[in-house]
Order: sequence, then C-alpha cells, then structure tokens
Amino acid sequence: MSITAERKTALVKEYATKSGDTGSPEVQVAILTERIANLTEHFKSHVKDNHSRRGLLKLVSQRRQLLDYVKKRDEARYKTLIERLGIRR
Repeated sequence: MSITAERKTALVKEYATKSGDTGSPEVQVAILTERIANLTEHFKSHVKDNHSRRGLLKLVSQRRQLLDYVKKRDEARYKTLIERLGIRR
C-alpha cells in the first residue's frame, strides 16, 4: 500500500520545479496521487477494509487542498499539473 523509496525519488525528479525541490505542491500532489492509486488497487481485493478507506479519504482531501492552492496561485500551472497526472476536474 505504501510507496517505495525509488518510486518516490522518481516522482520527485519528474515533478520538481527546480533541483533539490521536494516540497513544491506539484511534487506533493504527485506523491499523493501515487498513494491514492495504490490504495484504490488495494480496495479491489480488500473491500471491507474501512480503516484504510478513512486514510484514503484523508489523502484525497489533502490532495484537493493542495490543488486548490495551486489553482488559486497560478491557473496555468494547475491545468498542466492535472493533465500530467491524469486527474479529472
């Protein structure tokens, strides 16, 4: 269910806005999206796992807040980010 260290560094490299960037909203949203995808796959075989479902809802809410922040700051950046991640909205 969790994300591997190699995958996390790959996401940081791919979505970083500058070198050494690990905390920008783009990187955070990409990592959250990966964790959400992993949990979604987990629920296909573990339908009754309600404790993890609560964690999924928290992750989705956190991602939504970060996306709203990016949209408020720079709409073009927001649109490119959701296109790259394949998030609808």
